[in-house]
Amino acid sequence: MARKSVEARFREIRVERDAAGKPRLPETFQGVSKERIKNVLGKLGFTNADILNCVFALLDDVHESLKGFKFSDGATTAQLGSHIAFLQGDGHMKLDREGRDYWIKPLIGIGAAEPVTLIGDKFVVGHVVAKSPNSSYRLDKKLVDILKAPEEKWEGLLSEWNSKDATRRRLEMQAKATEESRELVDSGHKDLIAQSVSVYAKHFLPGFEVIYDDDADGDRVTEAEKAKMKEAGVTLGLDDAWPDVLLWNRTTDKLWCIEAVTSDGEVDSHKVQQLTKLADRHGKNGIGFTTTYLTWKSAAARQHANKNLAIGSDIWIAEDPSRQFEVQSFTELIVAEASEE
Repeated sequence: MARKSVEARFREIRVERDAAGKPRLPETFQGVSKERIKNVLGKLGFTNADILNCVFALLDDVHESLKGFKFSDGATTAQLGSHIAFLQGDGHMKLDREGRDYWIKPLIGIGAAEPVTLIGDKFVVGHVVAKSPNSSYRLDKKLVDILKAPEEKWEGLLSEWNSKDATRRRLEMQAKATEESRELVDSGHKDLIAQSVSVYAKHFLPGFEVIYDDDADGDRVTEAEKAKMKEAGVTLGLDDAWPDVLLWNRTTDKLWCIEAVTSDGEVDSHKVQQLTKLADRHGKNGIGFTTTYLTWKSAAARQHANKNLAIGSDIWIAEDPSRQFEVQSFTELIVAEASEE
């Protein structure tokens, strides 16, 4: 009998867990809870839920990864993605290989995790065989010790660990400074996203409802947003372009993307191509695009330097809220005129 994929195994575990009415996923692995992981990673400025869940997966000394080994010994990208999505998550969105950029590489960058390869009956450090299916990752032992330390000791151990690495020390200082100033600094980007929804979408996109917005707080996709996207028949994966706001019109079954720009991220031709593929993949009746700016000054500065707005997309400026503008191409106008003759 063919060996089941880790995705299939975890899907079955999830079904069994739900049918039994009891969670099959322990609240801790090796005595470490997600709350402890959140507190430790928070000291380094990491708040992304997938990174937290990746660390929890790499502490898993219950479920098998490769050939009798546990996740805590070493686990592949595919195994970690399935663990996060199907065992810890809701099972709707699978995390793929591109996830390494989001929840593996940051950990490797600070020495919290290391690449390993299963060779024979043991894991060796590094990905020593090109494109090996046994290329895996595991947590740094000192980080595991910090995570498992008593409540009164882990912060001291973390500071000592950070002091031995310039990158971790810098991240610790940045995280502390960010926390101290969080209540003092207004986020222009968050404010623009809010205005893009409450003002722009309300007046210029009647019939559209928000199914996702990236306010950069907590989980990237909330439970409420997952429910809305499921109702709209849309799934955003790690290889998709994630807009600041994604809206759906249930009458026309059309999507609309808003990019709120304070530093970068306009709707350019590449983003149009990516999100049009998203709409096509889900059988939608098209997708529209708007780039929003806080002020005329910021819009002018960005476009003076970049000139990257996609043809056919719209522009809205928060300080001039009563009108929007369409980006047109001189070439396309000539072609349109010629076709009318």
